Amino acid sequence: MGKIQITQPKLKIRKGDLVQVIAGNSKGIQGKVLEVNVKTSRVTVEGASIVSKHTKPNATNPNGGIVKQEAPIHISNVAFVDPKSGKPTRIGRQRNSEDKLVRVAKKSGEEIK
Repeated sequence: MGKIQITQPKLKIRKGDLVQVIAGNSKGIQGKVLEVNVKTSRVTVEGASIVSKHTKPNATNPNGGIVKQEAPIHISNVAFVDPKSGKPTRIGRQRNSEDKLVRVAKKSGEEIK
């Protein structure tokens, strides 16, 4: 018997995309994606899901204390912001004129760079 290989799902949101939080405590907040974790299907959004982390004294923070930082959110709770209308949209994939597969906003049909 061979090993069973589990494949990761193809995530449509990438680092640097402008997204809007559509569920949870940070609902309605728009921000840039700082990090995407493919294994856990979570994204870290700038300014959303702020948590207080208690840190010990270290080189960057000599006194230690409480640091506010963004916590990851599940990718299903964020929606890509359409570059044309500025509203949340789904993302599709299409072939362009150079026969390359590109991401496309479903609402406006505009190509995502």
